Amino acid sequence: MAIRVYNTLTRCKQEFVPREPGVVAMYVCGPTVYNHIHIGNARTFLTFDVIRRYLTFRGFDVRFVQNITDVDDKIIARANEEGRQPAEVAAEYTLAFQSAMDALGVLRPTVQPKATETIDDMIEMTGRLIERGHAYVVDGDVYFSVRSFPEYGKLSGRNIDDLESGARVDVDERKRDPLDFALWKSAKPGEPHWTSPWGEGRPGWHLECSVMSERELGLTFDIHGGASDLIFPHHENEIAQSEAATGEPFVRYWLHGGLLQVNQEKMSKSLGNFLLLRDVLERYSAPVVRLLMLQTHYRSPLDFSTERLDEAVRAYERLVTPVRNFNWAKRNRAVVELPEATASVIEALEAAPAAAREAFVEAMDDDFNTAGALAAIFDLVRVVNGFLESHGIGGNARYAARLEVASDTIAELLGVLGVAVLSQESDSQYPSEVLGLARDFAGYEGSDANAAVDALLAARAVARSERNWAAADGVRDGLAALGFVIEDTPSGARVSYRDRG
Repeated sequence: MAIRVYNTLTRCKQEFVPREPGVVAMYVCGPTVYNHIHIGNARTFLTFDVIRRYLTFRGFDVRFVQNITDVDDKIIARANEEGRQPAEVAAEYTLAFQSAMDALGVLRPTVQPKATETIDDMIEMTGRLIERGHAYVVDGDVYFSVRSFPEYGKLSGRNIDDLESGARVDVDERKRDPLDFALWKSAKPGEPHWTSPWGEGRPGWHLECSVMSERELGLTFDIHGGASDLIFPHHENEIAQSEAATGEPFVRYWLHGGLLQVNQEKMSKSLGNFLLLRDVLERYSAPVVRLLMLQTHYRSPLDFSTERLDEAVRAYERLVTPVRNFNWAKRNRAVVELPEATASVIEALEAAPAAAREAFVEAMDDDFNTAGALAAIFDLVRVVNGFLESHGIGGNARYAARLEVASDTIAELLGVLGVAVLSQESDSQYPSEVLGLARDFAGYEGSDANAAVDALLAARAVARSERNWAAADGVRDGLAALGFVIEDTPSGARVSYRDRG
């Protein structure tokens, strides 16, 4: 089955055919680095991280380019407020952005050019536009003449005659037309500036992406992505200046992500619902945040709330529990008297991974439908959980082989979505406090935290067999105080950490 994507330019789903077989050239608008990124920014970057991951999963070699806007009015304003240099502000928040993306599990771009590193290229493109009659100079500023490009409005679907000066359009009486936008801004005192044929100044924001994408990917590249609020005027202006400067189509497929609301309201500082990604990640793990965002199709609006995050915590646990339980059962090989599985049940378990993979691919091939992809994984989880609960694993090699394929498939497909299966079995999962707990309840005198927990579980089992509920509950409550719960599985008791948000 071919991958189909919704192309904003054509307003329909189209079969995805890259310009070069097996290779995808992809550009996504990056951040303006004047502050920590908020959760709405994070949704956009996560969306295109998943698209990139899936294209790689489907066998494409993806060259992923994302810019850094490190010179801009907002950066200058922040620097002036704090009595710092704009370059210092940009450097700080560039590192903060990269750190936040790493924490969210977003892959680093193949190339991440900065605006200040491509000034010469921007001057060159501006010169081309002037020579071709698409731009003009006014007092050291250079403006693009929107009406010189007859196809202006083709991405957003707007009629140029219906557009009015005002919302999202810079008002400047020196411009020939209110819709004309700045390619080059003349220098103001105390601002960063570079030498150009039109005087000292700096580039306009719209120009950056056109220049950096052309330099890194050439024309006509495959995918340009961003949030839907960039369609007009930013992406519309990119198309106009790029195609006017080169005479070639700019991009083959335009993909845009929906916006994010908090508690069904637009996120804003005035409403007190402005959430920074770093603050959210202090309370919730990256896989949980990703899972919440992936439950909604990338083009649809997403409602973000604490309640939905808590639901995502529980959903994440359902997804990864069979993987953890199987891995734990393999190591412990507890033998529990459970009914043998019938041939039909074993066949169903054997067929489930392939069925899940097929459904996953079918959903993702349909414009990266992550909600449908997650549903396919949940179907496989239900099969595995049902089998483990009814038949366990014990020492049965037939069960183990089939369960291992299913467990690996769950982890693999979640990995395609960037949702990591966080280990509960590492040496570092248990705090040192379990040693004292094991000494008190199990007489354990060692220094190995894992062995201490094993001793606690053994002591609890003895206490339960002797109906010593006080001792059994003491083990349970002691672990609970440390953030852990005891799960009684068909393969024996085990301890899991619960992300409490």
